[in-house]
Amino acid sequence: MLALVISPESATGLRLADVAEPQPASNEALVSVHATSLNRGELRLLAIRPKGWIPGQDIAGIVERRAADGSGPTVGARVVALVDEAGWTERIAVPTDRLAALPDDVSFVSAATLPVAGTTALRTLRHGGDLAGQQVLITGASGAVGRFQIQLARHQGGFVTAVAAARHAEDLRGLGARQVVEAIDLAEGPFSLITESVGGQSLACAIERVAPGGTIVMFGSSSGELTPVGFRQFVPDHEGARLQTFAYYTSGPGIGEDIASLLALVAAGRLETRVALTVPWTDIAQALDALRQRSFSGKAVLTITG
Repeated sequence: MLALVISPESATGLRLADVAEPQPASNEALVSVHATSLNRGELRLLAIRPKGWIPGQDIAGIVERRAADGSGPTVGARVVALVDEAGWTERIAVPTDRLAALPDDVSFVSAATLPVAGTTALRTLRHGGDLAGQQVLITGASGAVGRFQIQLARHQGGFVTAVAAARHAEDLRGLGARQVVEAIDLAEGPFSLITESVGGQSLACAIERVAPGGTIVMFGSSSGELTPVGFRQFVPDHEGARLQTFAYYTSGPGIGEDIASLLALVAAGRLETRVALTVPWTDIAQALDALRQRSFSGKAVLTITG
């Protein structure tokens, strides 16, 4: 079967190659991949993983072989899953607790945007507890995770302030942001929950705006900058506030259940999946360039063609 593998000698750093067929464990279903989306974290992985490694975390496709232990969807079921690697391939073995059944009225392309970005949004917001009536600040709000965070926080009754470029303001207000500001230092707190994906000065400003007893969830550092943190940034005025790191791969079980809950919202028209770019996987270079240049708001999706 074919897969996109790391190839340092290639101009894109990737090439289509013949690889061995997956051998599912007893709790794994064999899935034929129809669509996969790109995540910004994968850009870093492409730079550090060895030759021959297969990237890819978000997949949507059809079950070709049910798990031997009888768990999970049956043959022919449309599914979505989050995997740790090897999603950019024709077939993949997936633990059934990371699979969710795909409703008939949700496309493979739309569903492929959900696993990493959607579960990250859902689980980072959970660190804020009950958001009803609470002030929520979202940095990097025009990205895929930020867009989901805005919508989910709004559904939970939170009042959202989004940090994003002015060109995204109307769009993000349409998703549920009460206020959109171009820079975090323009955000008027205090905020009970801040989701922070920029780092550097943005994180320092977040600390200045967190409410006493509030939470800042750090789940990225797009600036690449470090942030000096000290006691006097919290006391006085921010007593009891906490910094919480987040990475989906250490965020606990129930991935499949969370994807299913997100799919239900999509199917009900309550959660928008923004697909900004859809290309065949043979055009991976185009998708990677667009992701690196941050030339779109939403997700880039690869369609897998045999």
